[in-house]
Amino acid sequence: MLNLEFYNPLILVSFTPLLGIFILFIIPSANIYLCRLIALGITCLTFLWSLFLWIQFDNTTSLFQFSNTYNWIYSINLYYTIGIDGVSLFFILLTTLLTIFCILISWESVKFLIKEYLICFLLLEFLLIQVFCVLDLLWFYIFFESVLIPMFLIIGVWGSRERKIRAAYQFFLYTLVGSLLMLLALLVIYFEVGTMDFQILQHYTFSEYKQIIFWLAFFSSFAVKIPMIPFHIWLPEAHAEAPTAGSVILAGILLKMGGYGFLRFSLPMFPEASIYFTPLVFTLSIIAILYASLTTLRQIDLKKIIAYSSVSHMGFVTIGIFSLNLHGIEGSILLMLSHGLVSSALFLCIGILYDRYKTRILKYYGGLIQVMPLFGTFFLFFTFANLGFPGTSSFVGELLVLMGVFQINRILTFLASMGIILGAAYSIWLFNRVSFGSLKIQYFEHFQDVSRREFWILVPLTFIILWMGIYPTSFLSELHFSVVSLMEQLF
Repeated sequence: MLNLEFYNPLILVSFTPLLGIFILFIIPSANIYLCRLIALGITCLTFLWSLFLWIQFDNTTSLFQFSNTYNWIYSINLYYTIGIDGVSLFFILLTTLLTIFCILISWESVKFLIKEYLICFLLLEFLLIQVFCVLDLLWFYIFFESVLIPMFLIIGVWGSRERKIRAAYQFFLYTLVGSLLMLLALLVIYFEVGTMDFQILQHYTFSEYKQIIFWLAFFSSFAVKIPMIPFHIWLPEAHAEAPTAGSVILAGILLKMGGYGFLRFSLPMFPEASIYFTPLVFTLSIIAILYASLTTLRQIDLKKIIAYSSVSHMGFVTIGIFSLNLHGIEGSILLMLSHGLVSSALFLCIGILYDRYKTRILKYYGGLIQVMPLFGTFFLFFTFANLGFPGTSSFVGELLVLMGVFQINRILTFLASMGIILGAAYSIWLFNRVSFGSLKIQYFEHFQDVSRREFWILVPLTFIILWMGIYPTSFLSELHFSVVSLMEQLF
């Protein structure tokens, strides 16, 4: 029986990108401008529907809202079910917002197969929205892995350098292999419980031994996606070879799928195993924070600097999630949202430089504040946001994470806070090398500040980062009851 209510804003958010793909298929590839306008219009419409989700969202309950169910294979009890709570709401909003910026930043930089490029991004948006709203584990796995296909094409076809094919295969194989164990665990869960409906499974009690096995299987998938050290090898290479929009969506959304998986599935379904493996996660997270921060200081590629800093920030996120208290979990969610905005903005800034000068090697840049003052101002703001300066979104997230961890272990809090100091070191070092010093006129002859299109991409990001930093309650109030409900399932 089909039970999809198309006046439901979640249905509209979910399937509007597919409408865009259908329209693009019937438009001739030669009509490039119309293809771009259609893709931009569809992404803006999807974002508008996602805002209706936020407006109509009831933050006084932890229940899933805007739910709908489709009996997929009735005979074996498999359903396609969607719904959102406070945890998934903002990840959908972040996805729909960043996809608009991805289309805009690629407006002139992508020169070939433009219609196919736009279709890949609309497909990626559809799959990511499904990842954050689907409530059946099998469908989650399907969409979780399907994300690899358009991202593989974006890196491999439209990547910027000669190693793009290798980077695309590395990205695809690392993340696919990590998820195979999760698929086996899902099959075992299905034959034990008889369903893969998360709303049933979160109240089902597995034995402690099975929880440990299942938790490790899920961990193998989510840890690669975050990525946690030592599963991070694919990330710097993928970022370095991806086009600017690919790096934005990779850092802004794809890295959050692992953290979301831990929050949505690992903690509520396997609470005893989550507590049991907390020391392991803390150890890997601290290594990630310190190792990635020190590695960032010795990079010469602008994109790899931001990529390794992302590994460090995700270390903070996993520490917050497995602090298993209210402050830590809310801080980790806020930090994921903040990192999605800040890292995307930094990749956009680097993309602006690459579009003009066709290099990301740090030594070729210097003194840009003299000839690109507007760019320098934006870059300074996003640099300070990246290091967690008070008044920006990252500060609130890191503060809540440290408050949560302090309740568990003070030594761990001290080691994690060292990452903030190292973060300030590599962020200020990067800004200083790019913006100050003498102009490298032996390398570049012409200089151009940000265009009107680039300006209107960076301004909304600046505004939202300040909004989250100055008035985080507007976000935390939507999260609170969902996180409290998660805590009740844990203990």
